Order: sequence, then C-alpha cells, then structure tokens
Amino acid sequence: MKCPKCGSIDDKVVDTRPSDEGRSIRRRRECLSCGYRYSTIERVEGIQLKVVKKDGTREEFSADKLLGGLSSACSKRPVSNEQLVKIVTDIESHLQEQRNGEISTKEVGELVMEKLKTLDKVAYVRFASVYRDFTDVSSFTKEVEEINKE
Repeated sequence: MKCPKCGSIDDKVVDTRPSDEGRSIRRRRECLSCGYRYSTIERVEGIQLKVVKKDGTREEFSADKLLGGLSSACSKRPVSNEQLVKIVTDIESHLQEQRNGEISTKEVGELVMEKLKTLDKVAYVRFASVYRDFTDVSSFTKEVEEINKE
C-alpha cells in the first residue's frame, strides 16, 4: 500500500479485523517511513456488474454513485452514514448473488426504495420522487398516501 501522507510503499499491518459482516477485511496500517497510520479495506472481487439504463445503454455499477443518491435522499434526516453504507453493501451483495452480471436501473431503484421504506419514510418519498420522475403534485401525493396506508 502507498502511504496517503508521504507516498512510501513501506508499511506494516498493525491490526486486521473482519468488516461488513465478514464480506471484507479492514486493516490498520502504519507507514514505516513517516509513522502515519491509515486504514484499508479489502473485498473479494466479484463479477463486474453492469447497470442497464432506461435508454438501453450499459455502465458499470457504482456503489459510490448509489451512496450519493441515498445521501441526497437522506439529507437532514436522522439516518447515519453507516446505515447508508449498509444499504449499499446489502444491495451490492444481493446483485452479486444473482450472477448474471446485468441489472436494470428499475431493479436497483426498487431495491433501494424497499430498504428506504423501512429506514425513513421521508427519505423514501424523496428518493421515489426522483426515481419515479414525479411530474406533478398529484403523483407525489399519491405516493405519500400509499405510505400512510401502510
């Protein structure tokens, strides 16, 4: 590993522990040149997932992009970053288990909304408003009424 502070590649592992319910390993490292301590996370490399967009184009699945969308939906809500990372990790694991390598944006969106509905209803409606492309107040109101029924 390259030290983020000085760029040296000489380091030692100080601590190793499982993370993400055993799906990754977190290593605490110390640079032997400058003494700086930093963490790395190692994961098993799965199949590279492709997301099929509405227009038929394909792009690589991005956990960071999904986390960004979740963060926007949960802005100023009582939802921790750890909860959002867990949602992303759970969704990515679910997609890896399918083993076909491609998933539609519709399926990803439905998985996200399923998770958000149990976590925070306001964040769910925010995400749904973008995902389902609400064009008027009535479609927004209809979604809120559906949540209130549950």
